[in-house]
Amino acid sequence: MSDLVLTDAYTSVPVPNRERHASSIAAWQLAQTSHHTLVAYTRDLVDYCTWLDAMGFDLLTVRRVHVDGYRHTLTGAPSTIARTLAALSSYYRYAMADGVTALNPVATVTRPAVDADHSSAQGLTRDQARALLAVARVDGPRSHALVALLLFTGIRVGEALGASTTDYGHDAGHRTLTIRRKGGKAAKVAVPAPAAVAVNEYLETSGAELIHVHGPGTAYLVRQPLFTTSTGKSWQRSEAFRTIGRLAQKAGIEGRISPHSLRHTFATIALDTGTSLHALQDSMGHADPRTTRGYDRARNNLAKSASYDVARALA
Repeated sequence: MSDLVLTDAYTSVPVPNRERHASSIAAWQLAQTSHHTLVAYTRDLVDYCTWLDAMGFDLLTVRRVHVDGYRHTLTGAPSTIARTLAALSSYYRYAMADGVTALNPVATVTRPAVDADHSSAQGLTRDQARALLAVARVDGPRSHALVALLLFTGIRVGEALGASTTDYGHDAGHRTLTIRRKGGKAAKVAVPAPAAVAVNEYLETSGAELIHVHGPGTAYLVRQPLFTTSTGKSWQRSEAFRTIGRLAQKAGIEGRISPHSLRHTFATIALDTGTSLHALQDSMGHADPRTTRGYDRARNNLAKSASYDVARALA
């Protein structure tokens, strides 16, 4: 292997991997079909390139031993590490198919085992969920709307922030929100009364930006992001994360609370109150039922064994 790294002709400073291989990275990004995957995978590749720069390695000439070294620097949940390695492998597979490199150094790297029947996210108790809602209500209409929407519908924060004002409406007497699931597929979710009240109150605070008057006595709803900043720009995912964390601290909830914690809470409360796994799978947009099972805290409860149901049926 050659460890030759290109340098700037004028300064002799190594050219960063992201610049050196910008064209292949951009081509790989274009091949991604899911916005959520694109964002997560790009973040992982950027972090990897930064490490390679610090070590003096080239993105397209490294071998497995170098990727193994990088793997040992990764921290976090096994699922996060596995996703990071999947992102890097995705890039190298594309680069091989495009003829840019002949090797995928991640192909045989050992990845941590991920239990599909377990969710590592921290959920909230019912009392904690109520406390978070109360704090969010005091914090302001936007905070309250986001927390209520995530807690009462179980949608992902990216799905909430990706929705527009025209996605919020009615269907057969139900308040609904049309979102884009992973992969870009549109899905309509029910918005129960507590969340609808919070969202309605939030939208009313910026009614001037939502309604565009067209001619005397007429008006129509303008398509714009459902959640915006004070300047009308889309509310960024990072800011929403910080808001949830800040509100959780104010509510006295310990641990690392993120928007996914609210999705986790939605799932566990739904199952605790009798929602079927099948119905919850549809509500959360899970392609694999094992993902939904990861939220079932009672799945090992012998008192709920199907054996007893069969015994009662045949008594």
